[in-house]
Amino acid sequence: MSTPLYSSNSVELEVRELGLVPYREALEAQADLVARRRAGDIPDQLLLLEHPHVLTLGTGSNPDHVLVDSDGRDRLGLELFEVGRGGDVTYHGPGQLVGYPVLDLKPDRRDVTRYLRDLEAIVIAALAEYGVQGQTIEGLTGVWVADRKIAAIGVRVSSGWITSHGFALNVDSDLSYYETIVPCGIVDRSVTSLSRELDRHVEVAEVTSVVREAFALEFGRRIRVGGPTNEGSEGQL
Repeated sequence: MSTPLYSSNSVELEVRELGLVPYREALEAQADLVARRRAGDIPDQLLLLEHPHVLTLGTGSNPDHVLVDSDGRDRLGLELFEVGRGGDVTYHGPGQLVGYPVLDLKPDRRDVTRYLRDLEAIVIAALAEYGVQGQTIEGLTGVWVADRKIAAIGVRVSSGWITSHGFALNVDSDLSYYETIVPCGIVDRSVTSLSRELDRHVEVAEVTSVVREAFALEFGRRIRVGGPTNEGSEGQL
């Protein structure tokens, strides 16, 4: 058996900024990266990207929280996926920064609750760079500005303590798409975006670098900038 190139306690983090990526391709890429990280062939990964309009149903989803039928989704250009992350239904689309960490949580971070809180802390730190006060709410997962949700979090931790899925931060999202769902199954709270909170347009690319640095600081990682997860042009997986 060959010796792994990257151990569980490697401090290297390969960050791949991929642009707009179809959801199915991102799922396939994560599955591949999880296997490669488990084998020690690659260091920890952080995929930062956007998706075309899509709804995703986590393992705790209530189908009634999808408020638009298949014809309505077709008219809006919304795909629908059932996925293996925790949580209820959520929306992804252009203008939203999605982060998929593929991390080995061994040896000293084998705590899913702690991992969720770490991801929340990263988003809160990034928002603080813009003077926006993000916060958590007891009993709920994600990041909020007052009672408005600005970031959703849903993760999967597979065998060997390797993570996938992650967080979605509304930077300049079209918030009207949230009218098609009960976001994360929470009926009495609204959603927001960084652009709305600042009352100005904010580019996803601008926020990407801020989140990347906050992530590396929270996890004590040394950043290495990577390319597409497979050979191909920029933004492809």
